[in-house]
Amino acid sequence: MMIRAALAAALALCATLPAAAQEWPAKPIRIVVPFSPGGVADNSARVIADKLGARLGQQVIVENRAGASGNIGTEAVAKAAPDGYSLLLGFDGTMVINPHVFAKLPFDTLRDFQPVTKLGDATLILVAHPSLPANSLPELIAYSKAQSGGVAYGTSGTGGTPHLAGEMLVQRSGAKLVHVPYKGGGQAIGDVVGGQIPLVYTAIATAQQYVKSGRLKAIAVSSGKRATSLPDVPTFVEGGQSGFVVDSWVGILAPAKTPRPIVDRLQKEVAAVLADPEVRARYEVLGIEPVGNTPGEFAAQIKADLSRWEPVVKQAGIKVD
Repeated sequence: MMIRAALAAALALCATLPAAAQEWPAKPIRIVVPFSPGGVADNSARVIADKLGARLGQQVIVENRAGASGNIGTEAVAKAAPDGYSLLLGFDGTMVINPHVFAKLPFDTLRDFQPVTKLGDATLILVAHPSLPANSLPELIAYSKAQSGGVAYGTSGTGGTPHLAGEMLVQRSGAKLVHVPYKGGGQAIGDVVGGQIPLVYTAIATAQQYVKSGRLKAIAVSSGKRATSLPDVPTFVEGGQSGFVVDSWVGILAPAKTPRPIVDRLQKEVAAVLADPEVRARYEVLGIEPVGNTPGEFAAQIKADLSRWEPVVKQAGIKVD
């Protein structure tokens, strides 16, 4: 009798689900990347698209909608129908930092989105031109304090995770670092390699070839452990900055009110794709550690990161109109 009752309850639950959720997916799915093609975030979506489509039985299309520091593409998904066919490649800079640096946003991170899963964490690295007379994080902090004008560090732009990480280092250590925003990590790396700027804080995938060739020297990575691709480079924690762990993450989010069965199916299939050895190898080249956590775990990190960056932004006085 108990088994029959349980089966009846399960059938009743299925009957209450929207027909669209039961039939999903019945057409191609798009992942909106709110940045231009070719970057680490964009590639993190493209690496999984075909394999995810094969598992779902429908084509998964990556659509780039760049502009306004990721806000244009993010808004498009926030306003899309919550039917599982429009997904967002969420980036920590857009989802948890932009809400604090922009006076007005056309979306609300917590209200307008349903987290599905975190794809992975991208390791960040602080690198220097070989001429900089500092070879470790403690040496850099001491050297910067001795310079009347401080030491300049470049990043991919104002309000990005590398910028906020640099400001957090200033606030915690008293280092005298001066932020120089660029229009992308590639331009910043070009200038530090050319000696126009002494430091750049960027994704490890952008810098590792120059470190390995000796054209740049690595100061430290801000991940929780040393990077597999550059195992000789110490972490910020090893450099004396206790608890200083800052990665840049990417993940999949759906519009709010997307049916839970769709969210759960997406999470399950994405996690399976991330476990594929070929995908893991391609993510390693991108400097990304695959994750594939639950919707609840991803949502908890988003909330924690929103709280984490708010005081850093306020103290640094960072604002983007």
